[in-house]
Amino acid sequence: MLTHIKEIVEEKVKNQTAAGAFNTFNLEVTQGIVSGIKKSNLPAIIQVTEKSIKYAGLEALYCLIKKTIEKESGDVPIAIHLDHGKNLEVLRACVELGFSSVHMDASEYSFEENIKLTKEAVEIAKEKGVWVQGELGNIYGKEGLIKMQQGEDLKKLMTNPEQIKEFIERTGVNTVAVSIGSMHGNFVGEENIDFARLKKITKEIDIPIVLHGGSGVEDKQVKKAIGGGVRVINVDTDLRIAFTNSLKQTIKMEGNLVDPREVIKPSIEAVSQVVEKKANLFNI
Repeated sequence: MLTHIKEIVEEKVKNQTAAGAFNTFNLEVTQGIVSGIKKSNLPAIIQVTEKSIKYAGLEALYCLIKKTIEKESGDVPIAIHLDHGKNLEVLRACVELGFSSVHMDASEYSFEENIKLTKEAVEIAKEKGVWVQGELGNIYGKEGLIKMQQGEDLKKLMTNPEQIKEFIERTGVNTVAVSIGSMHGNFVGEENIDFARLKKITKEIDIPIVLHGGSGVEDKQVKKAIGGGVRVINVDTDLRIAFTNSLKQTIKMEGNLVDPREVIKPSIEAVSQVVEKKANLFNI
């Protein structure tokens, strides 16, 4: 059931649990995500990045997600969200098309420029009743791990609790992504959530917190983060790994298959299983 993200997140705030936000870029991954969400019977979010939009086309990608939700999710609420929007025109197009939430990621800029760009995004979105996620602090991927191994103190680049309240008040965002130790990618064992920082952040604000890089965070830390106030957790890399590993295995074991639909089918189920597991984990 296609739903506005507001309904999903507000329920998670009320229940003090978290919604999974799962990334897709094509039909098969979308089918796997929707299948897993339906099996979990828990509200969730499907999201796309600008890179995925460039790969598949915005309207085509949105339509296949929307139709898959409408036809295959039953009564389980699912919202559609733009993840890591950096271009205001792409963000505007998502708002016009029907996304119920968009992420304005201007975290690479100065504090003042971040506020300026994020506020512009809020102005664009509010005309359609669309939620905006802001981001304060740098959430790194592989480059962050390299810098950490080189001895750089990434804590200096994490969200500053002393700035978060001003950021939210001046931008008017509905949710906020914070940098507290997670990284984009799959670095289990390399990531450690800064729970003291998370506690300071939650004391300063009263809007839902989003944790990016959920694939690399160990389950026990995920649960503790939810207990500390995180209400949305993004998952992308785990889905890619599940899909790709399954595809490799199928090709290896079933080398005579020539129908791509049969080759890909196990990968759809692999994604579904990861989504179901994550959704249940986040619903502690």
